[in-house]
Amino acid sequence: MSHPNEKRHRPESVQVVKTRRDAALKALVTGVPYIQFLGIEFDRRGDELTAVLPFDEKLIGNPLIPALHGGVTAAFLEVTAIIELSWSYLWEDIEAGRIDLARLDPLHLPRLPKTIDFTVDYLRSGLPRDAYARARVNRSGRRYASVHVEAWQDNRSKLFAQGTGHFVMPPAPLAPDE
Repeated sequence: MSHPNEKRHRPESVQVVKTRRDAALKALVTGVPYIQFLGIEFDRRGDELTAVLPFDEKLIGNPLIPALHGGVTAAFLEVTAIIELSWSYLWEDIEAGRIDLARLDPLHLPRLPKTIDFTVDYLRSGLPRDAYARARVNRSGRRYASVHVEAWQDNRSKLFAQGTGHFVMPPAPLAPDE
């Protein structure tokens, strides 16, 4: 039970929390120019992210089929893995309001994980339409992380590519009083 003289902290409004989450995600995504070039967007529902690669003619590698370029597919998967991994390790700081949203810009972003290796399984041709991907962090420690990503187009159960990556985690930021 709380003491009668203790002040209760009123929970933040849904809109304040949503605005903070959206601003943090936007800063992560817009801080990487290649994400902008490819046109990758992220749909956020709570702490779950779905990457969206809207179709664009510049993404076609083989115009005879036509099919998405394999490098575009690999980049889409790797970007999804990095953003999901970053989102998962920054989540507590975002939720606690410890990330200063006023300072989040490409020059003041939290450091992103660095790729050690990334393996892609091309399961079928990526068709000339929007693609979607979700990543799952298999392991994340202070120094190392492993992430699995799956990509689909029209039907989530029919993947066109999947990948697994290993990443070096950035050093934890120092707390303000350290």
